[in-house]
Amino acid sequence: MTEEIKIEKPNLFNVEAEQIVLGTVLLNNEYLGKITEILKTEYFYEPSHQKIYEHILHTTQRANIVADSVTLKYFFDNDETLKSIGGSNYLSILLNAGAGIVDIVDYAKIIHDLAVKRSLVFIGEEVVTTAYKENITSANEQIEQAETKLFQLSSQDQHNSGFTNIVNPMAETIHKAKIAMERDSNLSGTATNFIDLDRLLGGLQESDLVILAGRPSMGKSALAINMAQNIAKNFQDEHKNNPDKPKKSVGFFSLEMSADQIAARMLAIETGINSNKFRTGEIAKDKFNDIVTAADEVSKLPLFIDDTPALSISAIRTRTRRMIRQHNLGVMIIDYLQLSKGVTKHAEQNRVQEISEITQGLKAIAKEFNIPVLALAQLSRAVEQRENKKPQLSDLRESGSIEQDADIVMFIYREVYYEERKKPADGTPALEIWMKNMEQLKNKAEIIIAKHRNGPIGQVVLHYEVNTQKFTDDAGYIKQE
Repeated sequence: MTEEIKIEKPNLFNVEAEQIVLGTVLLNNEYLGKITEILKTEYFYEPSHQKIYEHILHTTQRANIVADSVTLKYFFDNDETLKSIGGSNYLSILLNAGAGIVDIVDYAKIIHDLAVKRSLVFIGEEVVTTAYKENITSANEQIEQAETKLFQLSSQDQHNSGFTNIVNPMAETIHKAKIAMERDSNLSGTATNFIDLDRLLGGLQESDLVILAGRPSMGKSALAINMAQNIAKNFQDEHKNNPDKPKKSVGFFSLEMSADQIAARMLAIETGINSNKFRTGEIAKDKFNDIVTAADEVSKLPLFIDDTPALSISAIRTRTRRMIRQHNLGVMIIDYLQLSKGVTKHAEQNRVQEISEITQGLKAIAKEFNIPVLALAQLSRAVEQRENKKPQLSDLRESGSIEQDADIVMFIYREVYYEERKKPADGTPALEIWMKNMEQLKNKAEIIIAKHRNGPIGQVVLHYEVNTQKFTDDAGYIKQE
């Protein structure tokens, strides 16, 4: 008979470390400044220790009184929880535990780490319990719930790194300036290959959240697809020129269109053939080989599409992390943010709160992984009520947090879309004027930089071929403010 091997599970708490931290702080309140960003009250395992730590914080920070053996004796002797463990005698135990300790931070980190592990165990047990329940939720929904809980735990667990000497950021600034000088494009960020737009933005900068907003039918998705394709080509060329450096990739979260639809649009951009013809089969036989060749070239690009609908911000973060690890993600694009979901129950009940949570999450992703995040956004119907249809920051739909969290907000505006609806009656003198105006406007798309945290605002005009949905530069038009 085989003897069962029992694996000892380590304790996920350390009472002695908790006593040392509390005792050291009581001996010298100055140590609080080193640990308050590491330790929350609930990180202590012992309920009595939670109570003591909370009282120390209250005494020193709110009452502005020294927390020591004298000021806390009455609290220890009169609180029912603390009386049960010895009252002021336990205070003496804590003071002895803290005597002679040099680096309290190490012990604080032990408490913090064990608290996070306890939370992980709790989440794991919830996952197991839910999985065994029949007909509650699908497997995919359970995965989503688990990702949400892990995302919340990860977000809560991030504490500030504190002040940094100006030397490091200054060196990084010089490094970026040197990169910009050495590049033919003179850009410090990732080029979109739209010369005037890149000149105004300096390229897409690492850790920036860039919002591209507009009303429906303005061409938001089309421009994002053009950018994704251009950037992927740049990454491919950079790798060819420098094979020793890992090839970067572009991640495209499409919450609206399918991957097939995006592929068809990319093929249309590459070949100049209307993407609708790929579905209808209205393609000349002599063009088919060109399409196959173009498809082969596009397929080689370091570009990855995730068309899962209604992804939560936690799921986006999880998949971004996976992309970073597997494909060296260099730029992330989301089409579009209002189709994503928040993670908290409060967010589910309040749309403004949910959008705020999503934009904060996207900005956190950009900073954590040090990549540009380009997110598309819908504008409110308020645009349609005005005589001047050009979008403004106040038109950002459902939440001012989009403007607040974004480093760059740019709008896409095609005047021809509105002008088409003003066609005069046939045979009138106004019709000829209207047709001339339409000829000038038909291929123009204005990109309005309405917010630029680290640079100028202004307008750029791009050429837009509606049939193939391809954007190109428009004779160097740029207006800087």
